[in-house]
Amino acid sequence: MSTQPAFKTVFGSLAHFSKGSIELVTGKKSHYAFSNIFEVAGQSAPYEKVVVGLNLGYVIETLRAEGTSPWFTCAHDEFVISVDGSVRVDFLKLDAAPAQGEGTQFAGELPKGRPMGYVLLKHGHQALLPAGCAYRFEASAPCVLLLQTVQGALSVEKWADICLK
Repeated sequence: MSTQPAFKTVFGSLAHFSKGSIELVTGKKSHYAFSNIFEVAGQSAPYEKVVVGLNLGYVIETLRAEGTSPWFTCAHDEFVISVDGSVRVDFLKLDAAPAQGEGTQFAGELPKGRPMGYVLLKHGHQALLPAGCAYRFEASAPCVLLLQTVQGALSVEKWADICLK
């Protein structure tokens, strides 16, 4: 009896990934959204928030983290996961509440507030991006982030470019 698993898990990265495919039981390929987050991030500008999953206004966005991002804020909690590489997330408690609205917003060049600290995310680590604060990412080497949020003005949809055809 073999103890070897039938499948082996291999983690992708910005530098090395397999696109993958889908196997349909019924229906047409064009009725399904399928993309590879590493491929999407590799084709995106740094910190462009590309939607890769959408459900009733909630989105999963992939971001290519490279260098220092602008300051962002949000009127609701968001979550970020590092799926490739390391990134620092700096937080500010804003003096004034962010504008109401859905999704991530720019917080300005240097938002007014007091530092709350930072977290260092490595592969697989997740952090809460609390409502009412400002945050920015800093990555010394390109890496990939997944962000769970509500669809907003900074959410970019590229379905025709990123989905399997």
